[in-house]
Amino acid sequence: MKLQQTIERPVEIAGRGLFTGEPATLRFRPAPVGTGVVFVRDDQNPPIHIAARVDNVAKRLRRTSIRNGTVQIETIEHCMAALAGMGVDNAFVELNGNEVPGLDGSCLPFVEKIKEAGLVQQDRPREIYRIPETIRVSDGPGYVMAAPGTEEEDALEIIYDLNYGPNNPIGQQIFKVRLTPETFEEQIAGSRTFVLRQEAEQLQAAGLGRHLTYQEILVFGPDGPIDNPLRFANECVRHKILDLIGDMYLFGKPLVGSIFARQSGHSLNHELVRRLQELEEAAATRRRLSSEPAFDIRQIQRILPHRFPFLMVDRVVLLEPGQRAVGIKNVTANEEFFTGHYPGQPIMPGVLIIEAMAQLGGILLSRELEHTGKVAVLLSLDRVKFRRPVVPGDQLVMEALARRVKSRTGHVSCTARVNDDLVAEADIKFMMVDADPL
Repeated sequence: MKLQQTIERPVEIAGRGLFTGEPATLRFRPAPVGTGVVFVRDDQNPPIHIAARVDNVAKRLRRTSIRNGTVQIETIEHCMAALAGMGVDNAFVELNGNEVPGLDGSCLPFVEKIKEAGLVQQDRPREIYRIPETIRVSDGPGYVMAAPGTEEEDALEIIYDLNYGPNNPIGQQIFKVRLTPETFEEQIAGSRTFVLRQEAEQLQAAGLGRHLTYQEILVFGPDGPIDNPLRFANECVRHKILDLIGDMYLFGKPLVGSIFARQSGHSLNHELVRRLQELEEAAATRRRLSSEPAFDIRQIQRILPHRFPFLMVDRVVLLEPGQRAVGIKNVTANEEFFTGHYPGQPIMPGVLIIEAMAQLGGILLSRELEHTGKVAVLLSLDRVKFRRPVVPGDQLVMEALARRVKSRTGHVSCTARVNDDLVAEADIKFMMVDADPL
């Protein structure tokens, strides 16, 4: 079993941003086990930490950027690819500017700095995610697809088909790599960012990359790269794989399986990571549902005043007091409301789905209320949406997230799912009233 790794000592590298041209210094620092990759804007007071996760991705053209509030870090994909390719699980990446240095347009300078820093094993097994099923996201002719691996080895295999057409100097390039630190350094890390000449002119007209020359980035004219020899005959497709590796590491742990891509860019890569994240979360929910409940029905009845036929939570499978609760409602054909809603086509009333989510929200707030003599009474609903009907035989899996709890009000965001399908969502506010008004 492989152990997690971080770097042994801090190292730094400086340069200008690929798009902004702004100078910045980047520093790799060791991080504790379980940290993952965290970027730090150390030019802010206090320093702003931004985890390199897809949840923090900001929408940008032709690059991957992350943000925390109004503070952002641009063009992280080459740095992320170097960390992923070299097997660094935990690291702080400190930066004193808005954009990661572009350097030579590849991630080889980052790889060399990581090797200079050295790697050290940590005292916890490496977390990996085995792709459990085939997922495909697409946009026009472009797509990226993840699938389970064909071998037992814990590795990621990538096949990329880049096709600019027969009349373009880039043409069609196909490349396959099985990712290890050795194959990454030798076959991928040195490949550089590329653009067509017309694209470069458009970017510079928009104020991006004005500092770049033909020697600093691969610019393709009608006859091939202008004043800049290729490092590989198929350098362009190798760089697309480099970008893909960096974007996939926004999952937060190494992936094991196969990825097939054609004409994909950063936005499609990010969408695939989000879909994989949803799969992981759904599997975690199923594991919780099969485990011992946090509260069974008897414990729920001690907390909620509701009784048959209006008790809408059968079991609470997860409770993080004041933060999060997950509960289930088993919808059976014996529910009284199916008699009239509707005869011949039974559908659970949407208002009762909301009531079930509100009851779970009340359980979530119960720890905060139990010492105050208060109970939570529904005050308002916002952003209510119903996605699909709930019918007999469905198991409603509900999640409540606490947003704000004060002395007189509480606010939770709730969702309800059947299997992996979202069926309803709502923001629910409660008013705190005396449990015994007398």
